[in-house]
Amino acid sequence: ELVLKVRIQTPNFRENDFIEIELDRQELTYKELLRVSCHELGVNPEHVQKIRKLPNTMLRKDKDVARLQDFQELELVLTVSDKNSLFRVPTLSEQSGYNKKASELTY
Repeated sequence: ELVLKVRIQTPNFRENDFIEIELDRQELTYKELLRVSCHELGVNPEHVQKIRKLPNTMLRKDKDVARLQDFQELELVLTVSDKNSLFRVPTLSEQSGYNKKASELTY
């Protein structure tokens, strides 16, 4: 697997830490990078304007993603719209502590 460091580009915040994500080397595509990054950061993929390889290179296609190396730093540049809708709300089954069997209890 390929390990990358990803964060959301937020010039207004003082602290903006990276998280590490893992991608299967057999599935190094732009679409998969976007999917995994958004899932891990809790961002709606529709609000990602572009993915930037730091310091200043925009990723555009699968070949760009295939050239990435371990621990490269990436930023998701989000579109500026309604701030409340930028972050994806996890479904009930994705939330930590969700117990599917408990939700199926019958009385």
